Amino acid sequence: MIIECTSCHSRYQYDEDRFERKPSKKIKCAKCGSVFEIFNPAFAKPAPPPVDIGDSTFASRREPRPTLSTPAPAKAKVPEATDISPIPRPDTGKRPAEPQLPEGKRVSLAVISGPDAGSVFRVDRPRVTIGRAGADITLNDSEASRQHAAIEVRESVVMVEDLGSTNGTLIDGDRIGHPTVLQDKAEFQVGATTLMLIVTEDA
Repeated sequence: MIIECTSCHSRYQYDEDRFERKPSKKIKCAKCGSVFEIFNPAFAKPAPPPVDIGDSTFASRREPRPTLSTPAPAKAKVPEATDISPIPRPDTGKRPAEPQLPEGKRVSLAVISGPDAGSVFRVDRPRVTIGRAGADITLNDSEASRQHAAIEVRESVVMVEDLGSTNGTLIDGDRIGHPTVLQDKAEFQVGATTLMLIVTEDA
């Protein structure tokens, strides 16, 4: 189904299975930050039966009645939305096929709470792992798994992915189940550690 932000009218593709049999859900728009409510079409009232527009003229001629039909509008291709905030940004068609660091930009992760609070780690490769041991970014966090999460950069798009950790990777308190887009200054939680994505101009 297609959902649309009530404030900026940005449109996204939303999988109806993610309603989890709930009549509605609240979604946060990644473009303008507005929170709006979407409704499960499974709970919508059934459409009324079509009206019979029988015409005696057609009946007398023993000709089939014309059927009134409206061609279905073509479905626009829009990006898929997730249950968690933020919703991935609309696809501009410029996303590279392979992970790639943005030219002229510096991508970093700042630890804002947890055992390593105050530390800043630079993301110097298109994909880095985060964890307690054997990871590219090592945390002194006993609640983090050895290989807990990964950050993948595709030029201007940065995504975080949970690597099957024990305690999960959280965004706004929600555990993610698939790679999720992060905006600049977005926060996510790994174990007892909260990290913030920071994208700046590379001097």
